[in-house]
Amino acid sequence: MAHRVALLVSGASGMLLARHALASLAGLSAVERLHLVVSAGASQVLRHELGQRQTGAAELIAAAGLSEGSRAKIEVHRDNDLGAPIASGSYPLSGSVVLPCSAGTLGALASGSARTLIHRAGAVALKERWPLVLGFRETPLNLLHIENLRRLAYAGAVVLPPIPAFYIGGQDLGDFLDHYMLRLLDQLGIGERGRPGLRWKVDPS
Repeated sequence: MAHRVALLVSGASGMLLARHALASLAGLSAVERLHLVVSAGASQVLRHELGQRQTGAAELIAAAGLSEGSRAKIEVHRDNDLGAPIASGSYPLSGSVVLPCSAGTLGALASGSARTLIHRAGAVALKERWPLVLGFRETPLNLLHIENLRRLAYAGAVVLPPIPAFYIGGQDLGDFLDHYMLRLLDQLGIGERGRPGLRWKVDPS
């Protein structure tokens, strides 16, 4: 089965997560189209954390080191393009991923706001009952965070914070990223555990 997935990158810290998700999803043979949206805030964090000179989605794609075939699967949308196909429930997706998910994006999704394409795509996933996976990146949590997470969980979203899985052992950040991505793929229903091409070695420095 061919899958279409939306990767929605908001302006929280954790762009290694977004880079890993982009490389992993685009590299899966089961994924035929990957819709990528990078917010203005995410563009700023990308430049700081990954040190690329390009901006927005181009920066993230360049950092991911994708093959030509993987790049061809990616369709980039501006965050202010509410006319993009993923803004409508008539364009079926296998799921949407907000990674990293900022507190501002979390609040917008919990309130039903649709001012940006990321917000709208998330709202569409909820109303259509498609998987919406939220990689919320914030700590410590205040009561507003907890309430917004509760509301979204009740609405059908999957809260999947990038918490290190210490039980897998090892000191390599890449092990954590791989493990997190496998769990994310499972939530989307396109898990390929043990897939040799999934491993992404990351320099912890």
